[in-house]
Amino acid sequence: MSHPWSRRLLRYLLLGIAAFVLASLALVMFFRVVPVFGSMVMVERKVEAWIDGESLDIRQAWMPWERLSDNAKLAVIAAEDQKFPDHNGFDFGQLRQAIAAWQSGDSLRGASTISQQTAKNLFLWTGRDWLRKALEAWFTVLIETLWTKQRILEVYLNIVEWDSGVFGLEAAAQHYFGVSADQLSVAQASRLAAILPAPRERSAARPSSATLQRSQWIQRQMRQLGGTGYLERL
Repeated sequence: MSHPWSRRLLRYLLLGIAAFVLASLALVMFFRVVPVFGSMVMVERKVEAWIDGESLDIRQAWMPWERLSDNAKLAVIAAEDQKFPDHNGFDFGQLRQAIAAWQSGDSLRGASTISQQTAKNLFLWTGRDWLRKALEAWFTVLIETLWTKQRILEVYLNIVEWDSGVFGLEAAAQHYFGVSADQLSVAQASRLAAILPAPRERSAARPSSATLQRSQWIQRQMRQLGGTGYLERL
């Protein structure tokens, strides 16, 4: 015979899970149509700066799909997630390769898709703990189910971090090149995509030789994907 307190605890646990599921569903449905002017990573950066006694101005401006450079859309896909139009949020092939490389002695590299990065940046915090990864998987499933691929990429390009305090393609284009998000050339877009693995340590305006090499590799991948016509698959 179970104790009353254990039944009460179970009831509270189930209510908490139900509340979380409903709240996360509501959030994802809300951002399916509403422009996104902030993210949890932006909040995290502000808190980090406050703890360090520093001031951080967040620069970000929402741009709809039509005002985002097709070159930038394709460059990010070429650099980060070439199977983006086809997978359901997770690239298990890349994940297996990353694990195999790690087991062979290489450093553990990321295998996150654009969908996973969007879920993390918008709803969660940075870091590699298992709780965050589990929540990232949950939100990835939700946005892949409830959003279109175009919407996922649109949100990603509007909230991704490109320098300290610089978030989203419009702010990044202005910050590095003095142009708007719809005016980025192939070379500029590929440089922006090239710094995404470490945006606060690299510069698209003053790229290192390694960044330039990655930028050139991204441009080759863009051509191999068939150019901006590839975006029709979204």
